[in-house]
Amino acid sequence: MRDKTLCVKRPEVSLEGFASLATPTHRASTIVFDSAEAYANRKYRGPDGYTYGLHGTPTSRTLEASITALEQGVRTVLVPSGQAAITIVFLTVLMPGDSVLIPDTAYPPVAGFCENYLKPRGISFRVYDPMIGGGIAELIDHTVKLIWTESPGSTTMEIQDIPAIVAAAKARGVLTGCDNTWATPLYLKPLALGMDFSSMALTKYVGGHSDLLMGSIAVQDLDLHRRLKDTMRMIGLGVSPDDCALALRGMETMGVRLAYSGRIALEFAKRIESRVTRGLVLHPALESAPGHDVWKRDFTGASGVFSVVIPAHAEGALPALLTAAKTFSIGASWGGTHSLLAPMTIGRVTDANAHSGTILRISVGLEDENDLWADLEPIVEAITSEGMMMRTA
Repeated sequence: MRDKTLCVKRPEVSLEGFASLATPTHRASTIVFDSAEAYANRKYRGPDGYTYGLHGTPTSRTLEASITALEQGVRTVLVPSGQAAITIVFLTVLMPGDSVLIPDTAYPPVAGFCENYLKPRGISFRVYDPMIGGGIAELIDHTVKLIWTESPGSTTMEIQDIPAIVAAAKARGVLTGCDNTWATPLYLKPLALGMDFSSMALTKYVGGHSDLLMGSIAVQDLDLHRRLKDTMRMIGLGVSPDDCALALRGMETMGVRLAYSGRIALEFAKRIESRVTRGLVLHPALESAPGHDVWKRDFTGASGVFSVVIPAHAEGALPALLTAAKTFSIGASWGGTHSLLAPMTIGRVTDANAHSGTILRISVGLEDENDLWADLEPIVEAITSEGMMMRTA
C-alpha cells in the first residue's frame, strides 16, 4: 500500500495479553461489513446487532446491559436526556385521540411537553393527585393508554403507591411508567413492582459528576423495546459513546456516593425538622412525609435530595443566604459530587392546600457535612426567626 493509504488504513495490533478494567470507548458513525451480502442483510441483525453508530456501539451496549441488570428488565434504550426518555415513551405509545395521566408532582417539563406538543396533535392529558393510589381507576376511560408516575414527586417529594396504580392500570389494559431518577434502581425497582417502563436521567446519579446528559428507559417486554427503538430510529436519536463511557465510570461509584449523600441528607432533614414547623421539611424517610409508609414498604433507601418549604417571612432573606453559601453551589439538576441549592416556585393543580410558593431543593454531594451545615444553618435560622421573635415579644 502507498503512503496515503497507509495514513488511513490501520495495521492490526495483537490484543493478546491485554486486559483492562476500563470499558473501551468505541466511537463510530459508519459500521463496516465484511461482505456485500452482510451489508444487504443488515436489518436482520436484530435489536442487539450493529448496523450504524447512531443505533449503538459496544460501549453503549455495555451501559444498556448494566442498567438492564440493575433494573431487573430485559432491555434498555439510551437517549440524550432524562426528559427525552419520558417523551420517547409518550411518543411511542400515544396516538391522536389517546390520553395520558401524569401526576401533579412530575418534572415540570413533562406537563409542558403534554400541553405544548402532544395536545396540539390531538393527544390529551390529565393531571392527577399523586397520592390517589388505587383511586386512579376512576380516571381511566377508554382514551387512557398510559399512566405516568414519579416517586418521589419532583421537589415536593410525595411517594406514590406504585403497586396500587399498576393494579388499576393492568385491570384496564393500560401501560404504566415511572421516572426513577431520585431512587435509582439501587433503592427502587419499578419494573419489579409491575411498571412497563422505568426511566432515569443518567445525567444525575449514574453519571454522578455533572458532566454528561443522558437518559435511559428499561423494559421487561421485548416488543416495547422494539417499539422504543423504532421511534428513536425514525427521529434519529442516539447517544455519544464518550458519554456512555463516563456514565459507566460513574456507575462504578454510584453505590458509595448514594450511601454517603443519602445518609447526610437524612441527618440534615431530621436536624432541620427538629427546629422548624412540622411539615416544612420534605423527605420521604421522615415520618411526617406524605407516603412515608409506602416508602418504607417499596424503597430500600433514600438518596441525597430533599426539600424545605420557605415560609413567606423568610423568602426575602433567601437570595442573600444562597449567594453567601461557601460549599453549596446554586444550580439546577442534582446527583453529582457537588452539593447544590435550587430555589423552586411550585404551583399545584390538584390540591389547593398543598405546598406552594418557594421551596428550596437541597442536593447533598460528597463534601464534608460540617462545611455543608455551615451553609444551611443560616437558612434554618431565617425560617425560625419569626417564631423566635414572637416568643421574645
